[in-house]
Amino acid sequence: MGNALRFLCGQGFEPCTAGDSDCLGPLGVSAVTIGVSAPVQGVEFELHTLPVGARGVVDGDGINVFVSTSDPRESCLVPLEVQVAALERSVAHVWGDKARAKELHKSIIAAGYRLIDVQNEEVLARKYRIRLRGIDAPEAGMPYGKEAKEELAKIVQGKCLRVHVYNKDRYDRCVGDVYCDGIFVQELMLKRGMAWHYKAYDQRAEFAEWEENARAERKGLWASPNPEKPWEWRRKNRRGGR
Repeated sequence: MGNALRFLCGQGFEPCTAGDSDCLGPLGVSAVTIGVSAPVQGVEFELHTLPVGARGVVDGDGINVFVSTSDPRESCLVPLEVQVAALERSVAHVWGDKARAKELHKSIIAAGYRLIDVQNEEVLARKYRIRLRGIDAPEAGMPYGKEAKEELAKIVQGKCLRVHVYNKDRYDRCVGDVYCDGIFVQELMLKRGMAWHYKAYDQRAEFAEWEENARAERKGLWASPNPEKPWEWRRKNRRGGR
């Protein structure tokens, strides 16, 4: 039985709301019943994602990720209508009603969730749009835009990520530091010359140093003597800043 159905039916689970402090996940755990590491200063919350899909990388500084609803933080945040739709979809699958199952999945997706196959098990997961904090990669229409996206995909595709979320931007994306297999993703992108240090929004000295070293070694976009800055390119193309 998949995670989506077990989420509702396993261990005597009953649908809950975000305000229910006694809510437990499908394995009978919550933030209270497990060890929670000390928070990082400035971090609002931490995400532990499912493996990043083939189309998860949006560009050189953006990733769409999914977090399983069996995660202790997520289990009490699932809207009741999504819980019910997931259960009804599982029942529709049992009865072979593909049209009904498809319709219910569309409603789940519209609510910001999705049923994902992970190691032959169907998992109900929540979608998050991530903006890598402190860097700005070339846009798709710019030189090295394609290369930056491909480089980020090489780093994260098929991997589970840990994301420290600090805030949200004007596009409702989670702005955060991203780690993959213990590696700091923004550090790799800067060192490989695939992004600028976004100094208007980030003053970390190490970011400036990583960019400067890549520039000195003419790596990636720094092979060009005077590459156009993405924030200036967006301004000229009336797309606004990020």
